[in-house]
Amino acid sequence: MSSPVAVKNPDRYRAHAREAAAGLGVEASVVGKLETADARRIQGDARDTNTQKEAPDGRGGKTSVEPSTPAAMPPTAAGPRDAAGLADAVASMERRLAEMQARLDGLDAGIEARRRTERELDIQIAIRKGTLELLGKEPGAVPENLTSREKAVLVKQTSEKLGVTARRLLPVVGIARGTYHYQLNAMKRPDKDSGLLELVREAFENSKRGYGYKRIHLELKSMGVRVSAKRVMRLMTRHGLAPLFKSAKRYGSYKGEPAKAPKNLVNRDFHAERPNMLWVTDLTEFSIPAGKAYLSPVIDCYDGLPVAWTIGTSPNAALANGMLADACSTLGDGEKPIIHSDRGCHYRWPEWIRICKEHGLTRSMSAKGCSPDNAAAEGFFGRLKQEFFHKRSFAGVSMDGFIDMLDGYMVWYRDKRIKTEFGHGHHGPSTQARSCGMIGGDGINDESNKTAPPPLISGSVYSNGFR
Repeated sequence: MSSPVAVKNPDRYRAHAREAAAGLGVEASVVGKLETADARRIQGDARDTNTQKEAPDGRGGKTSVEPSTPAAMPPTAAGPRDAAGLADAVASMERRLAEMQARLDGLDAGIEARRRTERELDIQIAIRKGTLELLGKEPGAVPENLTSREKAVLVKQTSEKLGVTARRLLPVVGIARGTYHYQLNAMKRPDKDSGLLELVREAFENSKRGYGYKRIHLELKSMGVRVSAKRVMRLMTRHGLAPLFKSAKRYGSYKGEPAKAPKNLVNRDFHAERPNMLWVTDLTEFSIPAGKAYLSPVIDCYDGLPVAWTIGTSPNAALANGMLADACSTLGDGEKPIIHSDRGCHYRWPEWIRICKEHGLTRSMSAKGCSPDNAAAEGFFGRLKQEFFHKRSFAGVSMDGFIDMLDGYMVWYRDKRIKTEFGHGHHGPSTQARSCGMIGGDGINDESNKTAPPPLISGSVYSNGFR
């Protein structure tokens, strides 16, 4: 028979059990009920062991219980059955005590683990808060980005706040033990820049807080103080001695989307099977000594011809609207082309939209800031400027004269420029060109030889054959 588990101090044992249960959030009433139930079970087992054996009473084979008083019960020795019952009761008590002890040990271990976890979390939170105080709420405010001195300050402050040793915090912050003690000793030494800082601060205030580090350095130099300009800069930066000035802001004309842009229906496919099926438009600038001129054309993607154009000295809505109205006047019955443009404000104003609706035009727009989406118009401007504008001098040409020259080139481009995309070279009126697809500007994807315009006279004016 195994020996029972002895509890030296039951009251202390029960108090310890209640403390462990309270740490896990178990109510005291529940603990009392468990203790009462265990006590009753133990008392019941003890009563079972005191039960005396039964004897026959001579009536029908029934048995009766002998009185348990000392006078009625003879002092006989306990039998084997009584010994077995007592052993079972003791073994049951031992098992219950062992189970209760195991439960208490588990509660103690859980409480201790929870306390350790909470302690570690408190340390992590304190370190994060200290880092934010040192670096501010900016991206990268983590202990790894602190300097050695800042880490030493953080360890010292956290250690004093939480009551933990600095040695426990060093690996969490990421600083060596020797570096930590070196920084503590260094902070105790007097600041070598304290005297210079007073001079820098005085010079800065005397300048009405308007001098930067360069002029402060010159001021100190005139006072006979020999110091590096970089040292002055570091001191002023560290202590916030910066002059007040308005920050530079780059100008941008973009004011947001004036209206919802239509979809890109062309998707960089500028081929058209017939005239007045797909138009593209854009606006380009010509800068000459007399000023700036702007050209706004409509190009037919069937043969690359300019259908209509306007020229002016301001890229305003009238320039674009007039060009579109002139182009729509050339349309025949049932012709409703797609008009493709970039996202310029000229093509999103109410008058432009009204003209498109009036003549049944379908609007299409490029993506924002994506010139390849309007490559047909950009290619036309490239040919125009190479043949008419680049490497030519317009000195002494008035703005009206330049506009006349540009308008004459556009007429020549439409009516007389040789078209070679279809393997023919032909001069003729624009009506013949548009009917057979041979005359006019180069096709959208034409890479054949291009014919230059007539030669310049005096480097600025075209001959009459050009007009």
